[in-house]
Amino acid sequence: MSALFVTGDIHGHVVKVRALLRDAGLIDADATWTGADSSLWFMGDLVDHGPDGIGAIAFLMRLQGEAAAANGRVGVLLGNHDVLLLAADRFGAEPFPGTDKTFRDIWEQSGGQTSDLDRLTPEHARWLAFLPAMAREGDGLLVHADALFYSGYGDSITDVNANVQALLQSNDPARWARLLNAFGEHRAFTGASGTAAAETFLRRFGGERIVHGHTPITKMTGQPPATVREPLLYASDRALNLDAGLYLGGPGFVYRVTG
Repeated sequence: MSALFVTGDIHGHVVKVRALLRDAGLIDADATWTGADSSLWFMGDLVDHGPDGIGAIAFLMRLQGEAAAANGRVGVLLGNHDVLLLAADRFGAEPFPGTDKTFRDIWEQSGGQTSDLDRLTPEHARWLAFLPAMAREGDGLLVHADALFYSGYGDSITDVNANVQALLQSNDPARWARLLNAFGEHRAFTGASGTAAAETFLRRFGGERIVHGHTPITKMTGQPPATVREPLLYASDRALNLDAGLYLGGPGFVYRVTG
């Protein structure tokens, strides 16, 4: 069986991520793919907060091609900060519906880095806009956010991905704002009803366990970011959080699921 690896939100910390991938044996000292036929998934949020979101995008775009040439796979999910960057690029000074802010204001307040927007190319933007919102790998249902809003975009992984991608091709600021507001949901699978919510979500989209990022583990457990070195399994083992809080100072991790 080919190995499956997963890792959480990058938030512009591409140097940290390269070091983690080298330690996992997935890239070499030149940051070239060495994972053979392994699969590696990133949970989205490539940009904002950290120093080099565009560097992270360019690195993963290249790594996807190298992995595919070796019969491996690098998958990347769409995160809300990736949508924010696209929205700031597309709508800029237009008002963000329901607020007295512009799209660029909202992006900047959410950790947007001017250097990322300045260096975003049409190729980067196209690649981001067609990232999947959801994916299935083995028993895992992969999503960026620990949230239920995905159900509002379809009844299957295929439908959700198609509908979100269609939205990101539109020039309707209200539709973009609704998606970004929906991404504000966190911790849908915690608390007394968390396990039931996770099981309902899994019945709808498939899989045995939700694998996500979005909410830093430190914000769920209260532990210092520097001590987060493994995923958080919760909701009666129905949910696995991979957000190591790199932008908060966490060391990060790459988690080997199978193989």
